[in-house]
Amino acid sequence: MQIRQKLTYLFAALVALVLLVSLAAIYILSADYRRDDFYDRLRSKSSNTAKLLIEVDEVDVGLLRKIETANPSSLPLEKITIYDDRNDILFSTDEDKIIQVNPALLEKIRKVGEMAFLQDDYEILGYTYADREDHFVVVAAAVDIYGLKKLKNLRMVMALVFGASVVLVLFLGRVFAGRALNPISKVVGQVKRITISSLNLRVDEGNHQDEVAKLAQTFNEMLGRLEEAFNMQKNFIANASHELRTPLTAITGQLEVLMMRDRSTEEYKKTVASVLEDMKSLNMISNRLLLLAQASTEKREGDFKPVRIDDVLWQVRSEVIRRQPESQVEITLDETLESEEQLTVDGIENLLKSALQNLMENGCKYSSNHTVRVHVSTSGPQLLLSFSDQGIGIPKEDLRRIFEPFHRGKNTAGIPGHGIGLSIVDRIVKLHGGELSVVSIQDQGSTFTVRFPPCKTEVIQASH
Repeated sequence: MQIRQKLTYLFAALVALVLLVSLAAIYILSADYRRDDFYDRLRSKSSNTAKLLIEVDEVDVGLLRKIETANPSSLPLEKITIYDDRNDILFSTDEDKIIQVNPALLEKIRKVGEMAFLQDDYEILGYTYADREDHFVVVAAAVDIYGLKKLKNLRMVMALVFGASVVLVLFLGRVFAGRALNPISKVVGQVKRITISSLNLRVDEGNHQDEVAKLAQTFNEMLGRLEEAFNMQKNFIANASHELRTPLTAITGQLEVLMMRDRSTEEYKKTVASVLEDMKSLNMISNRLLLLAQASTEKREGDFKPVRIDDVLWQVRSEVIRRQPESQVEITLDETLESEEQLTVDGIENLLKSALQNLMENGCKYSSNHTVRVHVSTSGPQLLLSFSDQGIGIPKEDLRRIFEPFHRGKNTAGIPGHGIGLSIVDRIVKLHGGELSVVSIQDQGSTFTVRFPPCKTEVIQASH
């Protein structure tokens, strides 16, 4: 069932329920008023009759019967019977004995003072009447033909009003539900027109205030993220293909030239060595692409364990110097570091090693003296690692794109690299809930700062 139909039926059901309760209340109040008014008239008429008989000496039963006959009552089928204290009938207009009253009922009326009850179509009122000496019971009965007919007409009118109102509410509910959902229908129509080739399109946000506008805004934000991710994916594939094709083309070209004619042993060795370098470059690119993909996966808490950052830094330093003996890495720990917990983060050790190694290698590679200074400190609960070099720096126009895959600064021409390292570092740091930032002055150097959140896993102290 569509939302429009659900809203229509729900609206109609609620209005019908309210209308039904209102009409029922009106009917009940009308029925109560009719009954009370009828019994008041019945009491008034029968009380006058009893008063004439009991209190007016000149009026006897015969005269009273003539008076009753000469003055037709406004109460249809009226029957009045007056009983003395011995339950004998003093006066009665019920010649056919239609109203059946037994002594037990008379005693009950004397006990309660007044009682109303029904017999067939008759509504009966019994009550006590007393003069100075005696106590009597007056039983008056009649059929409220006109009052009951009015109630019947009221029921018919209410039924017609209820039915017509439900039909009208269904129609109006459908119209208003359609108008209320029309903005959503427009959003659905606009979304259907957005394809993978038109992610630049956006949904109309309307008045920017209601819930539909907020939905459109949220969807537009999602489209923006999708467009950005799709463009990054296209650029990544194009750049990755280019980076992989370059060494493959070089390898193919060298081997084709080598096969054109016989070469000397030295020429073969030289070509093989060149091909081997290209293979190493190709292998490095492949490994970094795999690492980039690994760092881009969703975080899984089970893979995270407490890692001592200072231990990782010293291990990475040894590896960097082993690979590049001319590199110099200076590591200093701030004096405010007092406990092992301050140097511990929740993380995946091999990914953290890759990130810190990239930062160290970059600092050494772009620094004129091949030196990078690593300082470990804290800022509140966060652990801070800063990597400072005195290198070529990063141009301002490149700073905002420095963490994009395959992006390299304009001033890095002639320096080996593929533009993958910093994007790997950024994603690994984000995977660990941290933040990577950079401050750089061109021709003076750069400082990369990594902020890690405090370790949530309990650190087990090693015994010495």
